[in-house]
Amino acid sequence: MKQSVIVSTYNQPVWLNKVLHGYLHQTFRNFELLIADDGSDRRTHDVIEAFRRLADFPVRHVWHEDRDFRKCTILNLATLQAEAEYLVFTDGDCIPRKDFLATHDRLAEPGCFLSGGYCKLPMELSMMITEDDIASGRAFSLSWLRQHGLTRLSPALKLGPGPELAALLDMISPTKASWNGHNASTWKKHILAVNGHNEEMRYGGEDRELGERLRNTGLTAKRVRHQGFGFRTRFVVARRVELRRQPFKFSAHIHGCTVEISRRERKRDSCHAIDIPAWRGFNSRGSARQYLERELQQHDFGSRSRP
Repeated sequence: MKQSVIVSTYNQPVWLNKVLHGYLHQTFRNFELLIADDGSDRRTHDVIEAFRRLADFPVRHVWHEDRDFRKCTILNLATLQAEAEYLVFTDGDCIPRKDFLATHDRLAEPGCFLSGGYCKLPMELSMMITEDDIASGRAFSLSWLRQHGLTRLSPALKLGPGPELAALLDMISPTKASWNGHNASTWKKHILAVNGHNEEMRYGGEDRELGERLRNTGLTAKRVRHQGFGFRTRFVVARRVELRRQPFKFSAHIHGCTVEISRRERKRDSCHAIDIPAWRGFNSRGSARQYLERELQQHDFGSRSRP
């Protein structure tokens, strides 16, 4: 089954170059690569053009101009251009191990989407990894990573076990299987059935929101955190920090009523006339919908509408 691999990026040519080279060494070869570029400058274009000359598979650069955070829009454009029936989504800072696509191919099944994971690497170690380290597989060797300063436990749990133990760890993991933009896959028809990514959402939860809509159509989330993963090459991206400082808005259509929450300051949020304690159990990724469900059961919002 052919795959279309969609890699999101924005002005991170150094990391993107490492990621792209990971796809040169995949054991699964029946795929095309689409770079969904949210308005990067010429440096990213040059990296992609240089990589295109090395690749023996189709590589396409899907780009639009930089007009603030529009990752969902560019992902939708890439989805429409994808030629394969099966789509794998990942980020431009996640280096894939050689069996990354083979794992998605092996574990794909009807009525499901795959929820993969990643291992975070510190900045110093991320900068150290070279194209040769990726090609030889050293970058995915637990002993090599430890020799070069990795001390965290998570990579050991994902790199150490063999296929059978990795499958068992996925089975017993308490982590909820969600749609993770850095490592997730399903059939293109399912993404189109829910109208793709929500372009009204800014940074924060846009991938998980897509996952909830996929679940609502009857799909089952299948956890593959320990079986199919890549390396995330640094802890913090400056743009994410900047975006988190910007005002956040969340809207939902529940029980026939459109409700909007906006984070204007750290002390409190507002939802129509409901005061929401912003940092006590409420956040954009988790409990917003559940909170609104409870509140709407206690309040009559049927006659209210936002201006």
